[in-house]
Amino acid sequence: MLKRLSDSLKLFLFVAVTLLATNCASVSTEAQSTSGSSVQSSDWLNLDTVKAGPFDTGKMWTFEFPPIDYFEKEYGFRPTQEWFDHVRMSALRFANYCSASFVSEDGLVMTNHHCARQSVTQVTREGEDLHANGFIASSMEEERPVPGLYVDQLVLIKDVTDEIMEAVEMAKTDEERVQLEDDVIQKIEDREAKATGLEVAVTKLFNGGKYSLYGYRRYKDVRLVFAPEDQLGFFGGDPDNFTYPRYNLDCSFFRVYDENGQPLKTEHFLKWSKDGAKAGEAVFVVGNPGNTDRLNTVAQLEFMRDIQYPRTLELLNSLIDLYKNMLKENPERKLQLQDMIFSFENSKKAFEGILKGLRDPILMKRKIDFEETFKSKVKSNPELNKKYGDLWDKIAKIRNELRDVSNKNFAFGKNRFTTPQYFTIADQLISLAEELKKPESERDELYVGEELENTVASIFPKDFDEKMQQRLLQNRIDVMVKYVGMNDPLVKSFTGGKTGKAALDYILSKSKITSAEKIKELVKQGPDAILNSDDPFIQFALNSKETVEKIQKRNKELLDLEESYSSQLGKALFEVYGTSIPPDATFTLRISDGVVDGFPYNGTVAPPFTTFYGLYDRYYSFNKEFPWNLPDRWITPPAELDLSTPFNFVSTNDIIGGNSGSPVINKNAEVVGLAFDGNIQSLPGNFIFRTEENRTVSVHSKGMVEAIDKVYKLKRLSYELQNSKMMK
Repeated sequence: MLKRLSDSLKLFLFVAVTLLATNCASVSTEAQSTSGSSVQSSDWLNLDTVKAGPFDTGKMWTFEFPPIDYFEKEYGFRPTQEWFDHVRMSALRFANYCSASFVSEDGLVMTNHHCARQSVTQVTREGEDLHANGFIASSMEEERPVPGLYVDQLVLIKDVTDEIMEAVEMAKTDEERVQLEDDVIQKIEDREAKATGLEVAVTKLFNGGKYSLYGYRRYKDVRLVFAPEDQLGFFGGDPDNFTYPRYNLDCSFFRVYDENGQPLKTEHFLKWSKDGAKAGEAVFVVGNPGNTDRLNTVAQLEFMRDIQYPRTLELLNSLIDLYKNMLKENPERKLQLQDMIFSFENSKKAFEGILKGLRDPILMKRKIDFEETFKSKVKSNPELNKKYGDLWDKIAKIRNELRDVSNKNFAFGKNRFTTPQYFTIADQLISLAEELKKPESERDELYVGEELENTVASIFPKDFDEKMQQRLLQNRIDVMVKYVGMNDPLVKSFTGGKTGKAALDYILSKSKITSAEKIKELVKQGPDAILNSDDPFIQFALNSKETVEKIQKRNKELLDLEESYSSQLGKALFEVYGTSIPPDATFTLRISDGVVDGFPYNGTVAPPFTTFYGLYDRYYSFNKEFPWNLPDRWITPPAELDLSTPFNFVSTNDIIGGNSGSPVINKNAEVVGLAFDGNIQSLPGNFIFRTEENRTVSVHSKGMVEAIDKVYKLKRLSYELQNSKMMK
């Protein structure tokens, strides 16, 4: 869904006119028809003519620096500070992964269905399948608390730039600069948290050109009110993900309760629009975009293109295969495993789109043009040149060294998704052996008396999945061979100089830690037997420790140093451009402007809106088969359901992962939709925003009410949405 977005193309004349009007390159439909445009486009296009677009860095405006004059010029709308404050206080951050908003005076919260999937799993009771059947709270008493769920409301914004820069200027080296920045930020956060009682965080904007402290009021009693069936929330599944036209009821509703266990009375909330989004209307998306790299240097983007993202895609592909095999073998774990598969597939599709964009010579030339223009402005100013002129070269040098260091770190490092448990078992056995060599009085309490027996018994996991762990091990072997090489002593020793399945068989045949019984037998032989064992995992852990520590240390040193350079470059960026361009996304609150508008694609035109008619057309066109099948209550629609009601729609707003659940509002700060995805060409939005192609895909406000009222018969919720208060 919206972990990153996507879009389709433009017809030739439409694209040409748009690009010329925005001072972009004159590129044909073939050149821009996919996010990876085409190497063929550069065969006929003189790349020297390609220029950066005015909004390549995006439209994710902060509430500190809203482009009021631009809004007035573009839309004839000049919002007041009161309007911005009301919208900001109505918006929410949904846990640490989505956006949301208050939509009634009684604490009703709106977000996406795919943001609620984890919560639906948590509140599912024995004998229920809420993912298949949906959740409907017919009364307030039936609204279910979600353990651990919280929403954050941004109530404080404070500029702390001067305080941080004053502290950082005391640094004598780049390394010291990083440490001083960390120290002063921690000091500010501790001080402000104590003074305000809020959840606070200092956020770096413009890569360090500005620093804002955000204070959040956190609400922890959040209860589920409504969630449709998975099949309606994610109709079309992965094939339709990041596409349009779409037919998704990707919405869910929660309620915040106060400390007395009553629905929270909220002063700030977004009222429901009577008519919803209209074609050509100016709309605004308010949410928390997660991360973009639009202000990164070309050297950093090239590293992502050549090293980081290809590696990430290989990892995601292996995880998807692994978890799908697990699901086949363990269907009873469907709820847990399906969520993981969905997340991995969503990320894969997003990274594929970003990588295609990075490999597009036209898009990269636009980034090069922006950097060259920025660089020339710095170098033409003696004062700026003295302070910042060499930063691009310094960052490029770091990225060049990281190509080797990061590959080794990737191959030898550990993470919870891909590291086989064999390595963890080996580490625990080594720790056990080292403790047992100490006098009993000096040991940790876990290695004495009865606790020692418990410790030994816990080393081999009770839920050890042999097939899964062997697949993970095979993946790890392949990664080591590919990214470090067979000539590396650690790899050669671990694999016995073998590759593929032969290496896996060699390691497992020699291992003494592949079962609880083997581990107990090894422990009985004493600590020296453990440390001198020829077990491949134990030997790898012992022999790689120093090497891995050096790699990780150097990796961190390089990234810390680059962060210092990027912060300085951010200051240069702010001195040159000010707030005329927005900072990169940081999972903090932003407002993005756009208009409701369809787009030409595949030789035809995508309409601004889809309807429920389209849902049923897709259902029948795919022979009612998954992922285009419908839940029972939707197969025969109720007679009163108006199938011509707008269901989903597209707009030109700038969004990315983290914006899932963002309200789409009009000039009156009324809800006209709910953002949930984007179309395929906007996937490169991680590093460049293209006004000529990006589209945000949203659920229409009228479609939500129509479905909730007519299909789910949840009158209390449809009433509350339309009247901004609970039904008495």
